[in-house]
Amino acid sequence: MNIIKNKVVDGKHNKPIVTDVFYIATNQPKKVVVFCHGYKGFKDWGAWNLMAKAFAKAGFFFIKFNFSHNGGTVEQPIDFPDLEAFGNNNYTKELDDLESVLDWISNNSDFKNEVNIDYISLIGHSRAGGIVLLKSNEDSRIKKVITLAGVCDFAKRTATIGDLEEWEKTGVKYVLNGRTKQKMPHFYQFYLDFKQNENRLNIQKASENITIPHLIIHGDKDTSVLIDEAENLKKWNPKSEYQIIINADHVFNVSHPWIEKKMSQELIETVDVCINFLKE
Repeated sequence: MNIIKNKVVDGKHNKPIVTDVFYIATNQPKKVVVFCHGYKGFKDWGAWNLMAKAFAKAGFFFIKFNFSHNGGTVEQPIDFPDLEAFGNNNYTKELDDLESVLDWISNNSDFKNEVNIDYISLIGHSRAGGIVLLKSNEDSRIKKVITLAGVCDFAKRTATIGDLEEWEKTGVKYVLNGRTKQKMPHFYQFYLDFKQNENRLNIQKASENITIPHLIIHGDKDTSVLIDEAENLKKWNPKSEYQIIINADHVFNVSHPWIEKKMSQELIETVDVCINFLKE
């Protein structure tokens, strides 16, 4: 298996997009799958590398990457050494980053015999479930989309009315990362950017508009993004496929670091459902 780690893709926001590629070289064009991590996530979190290998073994050209402002760096792509970047992240930057990755693979001569750029699918976990739906609605290169424990609404996550005044006054609010114990900053630009792009960032509208196949996967034990959000996505796009993973939590029963040799049973089931959907 060919695994290329920490390849730098240039983005639009003066920060590198650190990218991984997994594939088995066959000199035959393969369907491309691009995976996007969620909030406080990164490409090497938990069992995502095992997941990438599973897709490559199934015959896909699999790409995963760190959003440019996720808090990681080229030297340290795991965890969050760059909290300044994290605080300056927002939804439109993530959409731009995803577009940069799509442009990169679409124009990359290094893999020209290995990728079928006419068949690109997106997978987004958690917050990135919203990102991949928005991008699928505005980019005709996307042929299928999968949301894993995906959110259905950015508006309610962007601000609570009660602390908006304080956030504007101080310019920053903090969220504790329970695992790393870091106080993760959110600068007020996050709210301003959302308000300026509210129409574009409407996940419901994107879900109702997309005509490509959409697979919704959610665990019935998810306490971070409740299963109601998956039901909303299904309601907005009745043609979508909907799979509940029994006993799965928000991260499909894996954790970070993940030292097991294989994925959790729930993530294995999730990946199998994804692969079958993408091969159809």
